[in-house]
Amino acid sequence: KVVHFINGAKGDESFFDSAVRGIAEAEADFGINVATIEAGYNSSTWGQQLEEAAASEDCDVLITGSALMRELLEGVAEKHSDKRFVIYDSSVDYAEGVYENVHSVLFRQNEGAYLAGVYAGLMTESGTIGLLGGQNSTTINDFVVGYQQGAKSVRPDVVVLVEYAQTWNDAALGEAMATDMYDEGADIVFQAAGTTGLGVFKAAQSSGNYAIGVDSDQALIIEKTDPSQAEQILTSMMKNVDASLYRALGLYVEGELSFGEAETLGVKEGGVGLARNKYYEEATPEEVKIAVNQAEEDIREGRITVETAFK
Repeated sequence: KVVHFINGAKGDESFFDSAVRGIAEAEADFGINVATIEAGYNSSTWGQQLEEAAASEDCDVLITGSALMRELLEGVAEKHSDKRFVIYDSSVDYAEGVYENVHSVLFRQNEGAYLAGVYAGLMTESGTIGLLGGQNSTTINDFVVGYQQGAKSVRPDVVVLVEYAQTWNDAALGEAMATDMYDEGADIVFQAAGTTGLGVFKAAQSSGNYAIGVDSDQALIIEKTDPSQAEQILTSMMKNVDASLYRALGLYVEGELSFGEAETLGVKEGGVGLARNKYYEEATPEEVKIAVNQAEEDIREGRITVETAFK
């Protein structure tokens, strides 16, 4: 019995929805029972809800995601040593505690963001690009340093505007902040801001500028409800949460998932990359596609080392 604990809500069309997708596929293919808890955005309630979920006899494995859940999960995992836990997009501190029952899945979002930066740096006509982060956190700054490095590798004089919304679930604020960046001259804004970031696409649409999505192939999701908005999303920096959780649950069912350690998935492991959908194919000149493919190969082969905010 698997419990997926979402510290937020479904419907972000990126991070949590990707996790839900992967777990649903695993449920269908591996015959496991999954219960999903949407804990909401009031973080003061998460600890109690997580404890209740872990203590339940309807929970053998509890899955949760993001650095915001790390400390709460550490406490619960130590208390419930008979249960198994998976945390995605973060890791418990194995040096500090005995977490033999926790498997952590990390992503090198800096590598994916580097590719987004290379792409934006080559595609910008104004010479100014932006990034809207959901929070001024180490994970989001890992996006920022990769994006800046990638953009400057192809266009040293590029101006990169960086803003933090400090909330993950305010699309109206995201739209207002992105509009400000477009007004400042940015013609491409990369969003890494959850539901807040959905407002960036609206701002791109109304201003005739472009956006880069995050975590899922957001253009393909948004085209179902707003095709003209999807056309403004050139690509998305995919964090393949869905595939990683599907894989983890498959290994768990086989009794082969490695608890007590973290795995890190980057470009080389297929954990991150750019969405190359029909919008990308249509909007992107051939020489830009070649340059992006080359940068991806250079990261995979270790010829490029992408800077990180994690020290």
